Amino acid sequence: MNYDKIQTSKNLSYLLRHSSGKVDIRPDGYVKVNEILRLPYFRTNHVTVEHIRNIVDTCSKQRFALTEIEGQLYIRANQGHSISVEDLELTRITDHTQYPVVVHGTYYNSLDKILKKGLCRMNRNHIHFTTAEPHSNEVISGMRNTCQVLIYIDLKKALADGLEFYLSLNKVILSPGNGGFISPDYFERVYDFKKGQEILFK
Repeated sequence: MNYDKIQTSKNLSYLLRHSSGKVDIRPDGYVKVNEILRLPYFRTNHVTVEHIRNIVDTCSKQRFALTEIEGQLYIRANQGHSISVEDLELTRITDHTQYPVVVHGTYYNSLDKILKKGLCRMNRNHIHFTTAEPHSNEVISGMRNTCQVLIYIDLKKALADGLEFYLSLNKVILSPGNGGFISPDYFERVYDFKKGQEILFK
C-alpha cells in the first residue's frame, strides 16, 4: 500500500482520541511517534516521521500537537477524546463576555432528541462547540462543515448555573455538561443553517 495523507490523518486522530491500549498514552495525552509508526496500519502504509510532521503542520483545524520530551518526538490530539486524559491543556472559561458565540453543529436526524433531552457528550469526554459561525472567514475547529443545524448556548446562564466550559489549544470550547448533558434550558437559539431559518424550541 501507498501513503494516503487523509486516511493516515483519520487513523491518527482515532488512535489518539479513542484507542486506549494500543499505545502508551501519557497523562497529558502525548504518545511517542515511533511507537505509532510500529503499528500495522502505519507500518504497512510506510508512514514516516516526516509524514506525521506534515499532517500536523498542514492541519487547518490544528487537531494535533507535537513536542519533544527527552529527545523523543511525541504527538497528541488537542481535543475530542473518549479515553481519560487527565492533564490535557484546557483553560477554564469564567467570563462569558470573552465568547459571545458558543455554537454546536448537528444534523436533522439528531434534532428531535436534542430538543427534548439536550446535547449529549455521547462516548466522548466533552460536548464540542466552536466560537465561529460557519459563514465566517475563520477556520472552524469543533464542528463539521456538513452540519445542518446550529445550536447556540447561553453561556452567561450556563456559567451562572455552574456548568463548566473549557478552551482547548486549538480554540474548541469543551464542556462535560451536567451528567454528560446540556439541557435545552441553556439553548439561546436554534438555527437551521441549511434552510436559513430559526427553529422554535420553547
